[in-house]
Amino acid sequence: MHLITVSDGPTTLSTPNPELALQVLAVIVAAAKPVATPAGVPAIGEYWPGEGGVNGGLFQGGDRPYYLIVPTGDDAQANLEWGGYGQEIDGAKSPWDGQANTACLASSNREHDHPAAQFCANFERDGHKDFYLMSRREAAFLETTVSGLFSTPWHWTSSQFSAYYAYDMDFVVGWLNYGAKNSERLVRPVRRKFI
Repeated sequence: MHLITVSDGPTTLSTPNPELALQVLAVIVAAAKPVATPAGVPAIGEYWPGEGGVNGGLFQGGDRPYYLIVPTGDDAQANLEWGGYGQEIDGAKSPWDGQANTACLASSNREHDHPAAQFCANFERDGHKDFYLMSRREAAFLETTVSGLFSTPWHWTSSQFSAYYAYDMDFVVGWLNYGAKNSERLVRPVRRKFI
C-alpha cells in the first residue's frame, strides 16, 4: 500500500487516500499564506452586494484565481438527482472546473436529463445568470471556508465519478464521497467573480 504523508510542524498525517491528503494540504496552505483582501471585497462568509451571494473565498483553480460566490435562501437550493444514471459523460469529469462540467451536463441532448446541473445553470440572482454546479475541489474548498452556509450534509458536485456515481460533499464532517446518480442530494449553485 502506498501512503501519502502530509506534515505541518509537529503534526503528520499518513494516508492511502489522495483526496484526504489534498484536502489537508489545502487547509495547511491556506493557513500558512493568508491572502490580503483587496478593497471592496467583503470578508469570507459575508454577502457581496450585487454579486448574487456570499463571498466563499478566493479559489486557486484554473488559469487565474477567482472568488466563489454562494447564494443563500430557500430558492438557492433544491433536493435533486444528479441524473444520467448509467451514462458516462466525458465532459463532466473535471475535479476543478465546475463551470465546464455544468455546461456539458446542462446542454446534454442525451437520453437522460441532469437535474442538478440544470437547476444551477438556470439559477439567477442579482442579474447574474452564470451560476453552475460546483466541482468536487470547489466543494472541498467551500467546506473549509463557509461550511456553515450549507444547511444539511450531502450536496452534489458536478464532478462525475463513473457512469453510475458522481461526487458529493458532506459539509458537516468534511467528507468527499460519491453517490448513485439517481439518488437525491441537495444542490447549491455557485458563480465566479474575477478581480
